[in-house]
Amino acid sequence: MMKASSTDTIEFSDLLQKIPSVLPKLPHILSGLKQAYLRSSKTPTGLAVAFEKTAQYHSERPALFFEQQQLSYKELNQWANQIGHYFLAQGVQKGDVIAIMLSNRPEFFACVLALAKIGAIAALLNTAQSGQVLSHSIRLVQPKALIVGAEYDTVIQPIQHEFDETLRCYWFADTETRKEQGTAPQGYLNLAQCIDCFPEFNTTTTKHVYAKDGLFYIYTSGTTGLPKAVIFNHGRWTLAYGTYGHMLNLNEQDVLYAPLPMYHATGIVVCWCGVIAGGAALATRRKYSTSQFWLDVQKFNVSALGYVGEICRYLLDAPASSQDQQHRVSKMIGNGLRPNIWHDFKQRFAVDEILEMYASSEGNVGFSNLLNFDNTVGLSPTPFAIVQYDQEKNRPIRNDQGFCQKVKKGEVGLLIGKITRRSPFDGYSDAAKNQSALLQDVFKQGDAYFNSGDLVRNLGFRHAQFIDRLGDTFRWKGENVSTAEVENVLMQQTEIAEAVVYGVEIPQTNGRAGMASITLAQGLSLEQLNLAELWKKLQQALPAYAVPVFLRIQQQLETTSTFKYPKNNLKHQGFDLEQCHEPIVVTLPQSQTYTPLTAEIFANIQQYHYRF
Repeated sequence: MMKASSTDTIEFSDLLQKIPSVLPKLPHILSGLKQAYLRSSKTPTGLAVAFEKTAQYHSERPALFFEQQQLSYKELNQWANQIGHYFLAQGVQKGDVIAIMLSNRPEFFACVLALAKIGAIAALLNTAQSGQVLSHSIRLVQPKALIVGAEYDTVIQPIQHEFDETLRCYWFADTETRKEQGTAPQGYLNLAQCIDCFPEFNTTTTKHVYAKDGLFYIYTSGTTGLPKAVIFNHGRWTLAYGTYGHMLNLNEQDVLYAPLPMYHATGIVVCWCGVIAGGAALATRRKYSTSQFWLDVQKFNVSALGYVGEICRYLLDAPASSQDQQHRVSKMIGNGLRPNIWHDFKQRFAVDEILEMYASSEGNVGFSNLLNFDNTVGLSPTPFAIVQYDQEKNRPIRNDQGFCQKVKKGEVGLLIGKITRRSPFDGYSDAAKNQSALLQDVFKQGDAYFNSGDLVRNLGFRHAQFIDRLGDTFRWKGENVSTAEVENVLMQQTEIAEAVVYGVEIPQTNGRAGMASITLAQGLSLEQLNLAELWKKLQQALPAYAVPVFLRIQQQLETTSTFKYPKNNLKHQGFDLEQCHEPIVVTLPQSQTYTPLTAEIFANIQQYHYRF
């Protein structure tokens, strides 16, 4: 097991020093915990209940900033009510699914809130997807309707013929649609026009939405191929609202800036629930931009940030500027801030509090850095364990009695979450996928735990530090990449015979970059391979974050006796030219082709001369 240095672990004296800073937050935290836990199965709960409560007490307070638009809680609530009343009139019922393909703009939030009010489930489509992957994501959840923004017309059009003929397609112009509705293309209903005559008062259905009712589907790349749809119910949202949301301790004077993809839980759950819990405002943009980041912070008078680790690294990579500390940002919430840049980020940008957290869309265990320690995802109020794990055999280590063994303080192991009534495992839309995510008879006969698939370090006092992901999924550019999905696409290319995909570490970057070991089609040599054409085809077939950064061209791929590829060896060798004796090609930042990896390029990568 990996050991931590003494400075990584947390001692009792460290806890005592942090208590004074937590005391002012306690009233808000206790209020949140009361809302999160003290409810029956028939108590109305969830996103709509919380939002309507905030809209009642802070009706004129700004709820959302986007580009030149500003909506108050009253305006956003009324807009969502119109959408909700419309869909009720169309016969949409609790539990029905409506898929949403919209960028981070006010229409997205209005639709998600509207569906929450009527008990329908919003399928939050990953807007980086296209083609076969996007078609699969839509069909997977069997939606009754699809809401598309004009910004994605060209993505939806090629797959529209694959939709069920009963699927209703709605459209929003790429404008401020409350003022300029536009004209919907053939085959679509203009949702901005459809809702015109519907009332703005709260739907009565909000009072009949309970903890177990689905709120939205979030897509995650699983270990077996195409995306999985993870159900996120109102109870889990309320738990996040009562914990992360209130621990952030925002108030009506705060503005949280989150230029994150809102189809992921960090944005739509963690950031938005923190805003709603404090009656604060959310500021966002269509797509993250380093050059515009601090300009937006000034424009919206931002006081808090929502982040993923990649954003923090991009900001540190940018040249120092007078804007770095010309702001009122004092706190931030998110995940993935790596220890090697944690201190530098806080110091350069004068951020006092980092509420790093850990959670997964499908999981039942969460951590938050309530006590503001450095280099930790914080502590967890939910039952969990960190157990010894055999990475070679890809399974937890069990003792002679067949039970798992917890790691000691300072050691690294597999994070697992105990399944209880208060921390259930809600699972995937496909029930067959659920069993592989569970561990049975872990510490005693009959118990059950959720397998997070993540390695963490035990820091002591229920605190942990994230180390890495296991298995056939890795994280790059803030997205989870399924190796099976990428392998399938690679082997569809006429140039490639076999492919095995894995993630490799690049110095000074977050996550793992995609790398594939491939064999070429029979009769094709590397000299004959059109690298630019192959790169272009992969760009068209995969989201940008899933395109392999490195390709290792081998004569033959090694397999085990059971015909499996030994990925651990490949991961260990990575793109190290001293360990790899075959040609490797790399797509460098801003390049539109693959380039042979030379000793000079390798050295420049190691010295962080390229910003991947």
